[in-house]
Amino acid sequence: MTRIMIRSKIHRATVTATLLDYEGSIAIDPDLLDAADIIPGEQVHVLNVNTGARLVTYVLLGERGTGEIMLNGPAARDAQPGDQVVIITYAPMSDAEAAAHTPRIVLVDTNNRITAVKGAPPATKKRRAQKI
Repeated sequence: MTRIMIRSKIHRATVTATLLDYEGSIAIDPDLLDAADIIPGEQVHVLNVNTGARLVTYVLLGERGTGEIMLNGPAARDAQPGDQVVIITYAPMSDAEAAAHTPRIVLVDTNNRITAVKGAPPATKKRRAQKI
């Protein structure tokens, strides 16, 4: 059996901007992506803590070191700057993999600066987020 398990999460990040007139996606500071082991183009689920909205989109690189969390295109309708969001990735795993798995959890402050990283180390050696 294969189960879909949480792989990584950026917990309670603050939306810094929205841009409706864009193709779609979420732009995230590469420092946060590196910490959470998320790569550009990867599917993410975005949960808005303020409104309860949930959406699925893909990641684009934001500007490194800025704490940027910007929802673009239709996703921009589901948040406002200042809203808190949880950004989650999932992965299919066998029962054995799931039993041994610990998700990577990145905690941030209100400026989206990393305050703690919990759980499993990234799956690859110090991989830096690259533009797609």
